[in-house]
Amino acid sequence: MRSASEEPVPLHEEFIYCCGAATHVLKCGPWKDLSKDESKNLPRLLFMIIPGNPGLAGYYRTFIQALYCGLNQQYPVWVVSHAGHCKPPSGMEMIEDTDIKELEDVFGLNGQVEHKLNFLKKNVSKDIKLVLIAHSIGCYITLEMMKRASELQVLRSVLLFPTIERMAQSPQGKLMTPLLCKLRYLLYMPIYLLSFLPEGVKASLVRFALRGMKTCDESSITTSINLFSVDCIANILYMASQEMIKVVERDSTTIKQNLKKLIFYYGTGDSWCPQHYYDEIKMDFPDGDIRLCEKGLRHAFVLDASKEMAAMITDWLQDDLTKL
Repeated sequence: MRSASEEPVPLHEEFIYCCGAATHVLKCGPWKDLSKDESKNLPRLLFMIIPGNPGLAGYYRTFIQALYCGLNQQYPVWVVSHAGHCKPPSGMEMIEDTDIKELEDVFGLNGQVEHKLNFLKKNVSKDIKLVLIAHSIGCYITLEMMKRASELQVLRSVLLFPTIERMAQSPQGKLMTPLLCKLRYLLYMPIYLLSFLPEGVKASLVRFALRGMKTCDESSITTSINLFSVDCIANILYMASQEMIKVVERDSTTIKQNLKKLIFYYGTGDSWCPQHYYDEIKMDFPDGDIRLCEKGLRHAFVLDASKEMAAMITDWLQDDLTKL
């Protein structure tokens, strides 16, 4: 398998309502519709990315393009934003204007799980197998999806830097929990004031914030401008506050039931899921495919290591794909 392609990568962008909430979808490949009604020429497999938090699809643009090329452009690779994390385009509201309330608390952690299941139900044929690639809190969401919808044809789930337990007790969690759970409303006013800045100034502020990186993905800079929207920030911080409260015990039952389908990838210096979390899960599941990063990648790998991560994943999945 090749890790890159010189040909332009077909990329389709959509803003839709899912569970009544604004949702940004990026689709790599020529397949824009994978519902059962489209045609008989559907692919056998969909790679779907479940993002971390902030759950902005744009952060994964380079990653899905690299993954699509690494898979020899044979399979669609989609990323679905979390509900309400994207700034909708002009003329589209954050919440659909309808009398029907599709899902209670869609912006909360439980709502985000149901949001992804609803997206799959409405947009992907049941006959298509899935490779779920999850990042950070997306790993918790993915395990919940597998638990709640055992009928999903999941070939593999790749869990990258998995925040699936004791988030508030992690080094970063100890710092962020008071802010997220008690003080997050204090951030709304400065974000509101910054939202009036010109787009170029916002981009400069993002570049300044990321100045410590040797290389930074350009799509990360443009995507980060969404963080100047009060509505987006409110939904992002609300979900994060629930993560601190609800992500406590690791769901070892679901992991055990799906162990052969799971690949875990932990960081060595990850302050959201420290290395002793890796040591413990490795001890509890000695037969599991549980890996420790040897490349020094950061938790937020999409900022500067999307291509490197995509190349590793295509290598991990070669055996699975040859058996299709």
